[in-house]
Amino acid sequence: MNNINTLKAHLAMNVKDVEASIDFYKKMLDIEPSKVRTGYAKFDIQNPPLNLTLNQNAFVAGGTLSHLGIQVATTEDVLELRDKWTERGLIPREEMQTTCCYAVQDKAWVSDPDGNEWEAFVVLEDNLPEGTAKSTDATCCVPTFVGIGGKTQEVATACC
Repeated sequence: MNNINTLKAHLAMNVKDVEASIDFYKKMLDIEPSKVRTGYAKFDIQNPPLNLTLNQNAFVAGGTLSHLGIQVATTEDVLELRDKWTERGLIPREEMQTTCCYAVQDKAWVSDPDGNEWEAFVVLEDNLPEGTAKSTDATCCVPTFVGIGGKTQEVATACC
């Protein structure tokens, strides 16, 4: 893609209730949607550059999506996002100095109305050797939550 002038990544998510998801993402991202139609919303995010669309679609269970994340530069950035999410009525939880995906990271997590997990994270130490990790489980870095729509409580975290 070196010769292609890319603008931003695009992520289209199926949601059960577009209005509840709009409310969550307005709080999480601190921006208004740039487009709202029946069963559809678009957030044009500048930092990090992302075209995020929400498509109302009935579904029974989640798909193969593990989790989503925003990588930031420092632990202070993680904590600032965590605090902003709290101020906006979301219920974040943090994982500090966790070994995940062969790296030491500080993280804050929130869950959208459909149970999609978002993490804000900073990598403190990378490329740890195999055997350093807590687990080689395929669910690395995926918190297990009970509840929906930001009203959640962590049960356990599997991290490799």
